[in-house]
Amino acid sequence: MPAFEYRSLDAGGKIKKGLIEADSARQVRQQLRSKGWVPIEVRETKDRKGKQSLFAGMSRSGKLNTGEQALFTRQLATLIRSGLPVEQALSAVARQAGRVHMERIVLAVRAKVTEGYSLARAMAEFPRAFPEMYRATVAAGESSGHLEQVLEQLADYLESRHDTGRSVMQSLAYPLFIMVFSLLIITGMMTFVVPRMVDVFSRNQEALPALTRFMITLSELFRDWMWLVVLLIVLGVIVFARAMRSPAFRMRVHIRLARSPLIGKLICTSDSSRLASTLGILSRSGVPLVEALAISSQVVSNLAIREAVHQAANRVREGGNLSRALEASGYFPPMLVQMIASGEASGELDRMLTRAAEYQEREMSGVVNTVVGLLGPTMLLFMAGLVLLIVLAMMQPIMQMNSLFGL
Repeated sequence: MPAFEYRSLDAGGKIKKGLIEADSARQVRQQLRSKGWVPIEVRETKDRKGKQSLFAGMSRSGKLNTGEQALFTRQLATLIRSGLPVEQALSAVARQAGRVHMERIVLAVRAKVTEGYSLARAMAEFPRAFPEMYRATVAAGESSGHLEQVLEQLADYLESRHDTGRSVMQSLAYPLFIMVFSLLIITGMMTFVVPRMVDVFSRNQEALPALTRFMITLSELFRDWMWLVVLLIVLGVIVFARAMRSPAFRMRVHIRLARSPLIGKLICTSDSSRLASTLGILSRSGVPLVEALAISSQVVSNLAIREAVHQAANRVREGGNLSRALEASGYFPPMLVQMIASGEASGELDRMLTRAAEYQEREMSGVVNTVVGLLGPTMLLFMAGLVLLIVLAMMQPIMQMNSLFGL
């Protein structure tokens, strides 16, 4: 039974919105009229990906974030393990969703399941809420008859990704605050404090020190040309964003990022961790390795690394080893390659992939914590250094005048 979204007027003239399961839109209107409401709009719940506007990317319709995916998957796995059929489990999850867009998606999936669709095929109606990796894992669980076990593994993976992303954002909050505060302080000093000091120095006919003249020039640039700098930055961002639409240019940028010293290590470690986790889940679910590689490449953010995964899939299809194929690209950490090689030799590739993913996540967390830990003190030293230069530039003429009066 499909789900329908409705907008109607109640007896008091207030707008009412909600979801109703019915056989047709006509039946929904009849149910609304039986309550004394006037139907305004009734439409079947579906993914509106094909009807995106300029600001559609900001809409929550038809999309679930990682935390919502993890919550949905954990609840569904628990209910199915308790013995509920998939249809009833989806209905229970929808009732306790707590979010309108999530309830709408779950009810739409349930409607497809009641029509005879498999769970994975029903989820394909919402590709932004359930990506290809998610649907392939669910399909593998359905075909193997161990859907609840596969869903629990998938929930563990999604919860781990959500916790990692949240911890990184929390770690970056303090350095970002320091950065923004430093820019505001420096801009205020260069725009308001230094010009007032210049008025005092202009009454003196003595030549100003070089550092003072430099700060005065810099202050004039801040005051008179800051708008141009901001405009150039905005234009640069717009031009870069438009250039990134070109696949060739985007690939060149991603190659440079992947090969850069510090950022490249973070990108390669992060993508390697996601790749190993996804491969491990798909392998344990019974998905063939070549197909699992094609699906897992979708979770890799860097295009250069994603292309390396595609090439590795082609070599595996031709009979090559996965470890050698990944090693040939040069993007994947040696520890990951060695652990995959050990898994291939022992016949326990899925277990070694899981261990490799855990190791890569720990290494990435260590690198991120180190970088974030250094970023805060670095920003403080940078701000203190600029403030010190401004103070010295203002104090030198004063000291120079005091020495002249002393003579």
